[in-house]
Amino acid sequence: MSAEPVTAAHADALAGIHAAAFPPDEVWSANVISLHVGLPGGFGFIDARGGMILARTVMDEAEILTLAVLPDARRQGLGRDLLQAAMRRAAAADARTMFLEVAEDNASARRLYARHGFTEVGRRKRYYANGDDALVMRVTLMPPDATGVR
Repeated sequence: MSAEPVTAAHADALAGIHAAAFPPDEVWSANVISLHVGLPGGFGFIDARGGMILARTVMDEAEILTLAVLPDARRQGLGRDLLQAAMRRAAAADARTMFLEVAEDNASARRLYARHGFTEVGRRKRYYANGDDALVMRVTLMPPDATGVR
């Protein structure tokens, strides 16, 4: 895996990936990304092949804030690698559960999350700018000393 931890210095690159991966009304600016990276518990990874993930931990919970892969780089394992890196980092920070929201119609992302043990635990009606619902998904994280990644 060629993912590296992000800092605020990566904000422009992260914003570029995000803009190419999401519809215009869902794109995060470099300023918003920098803010998230700088929050207590905020972290992320960038993959030079064209992927990024931002997450945060608060006490014993973690949340994936966004995961984006450039369209031309999809279906090559970047999303999997980034998700696994975030899950490991959150577990190392003593998070025991991880949550995320995913668009109900994003079948490929839902499959990725399901393969990593995430299950649907809720729904946010009209969560996205276009009015689509988001599914709330949750996984129990493995302690850092356990073998393997869910």
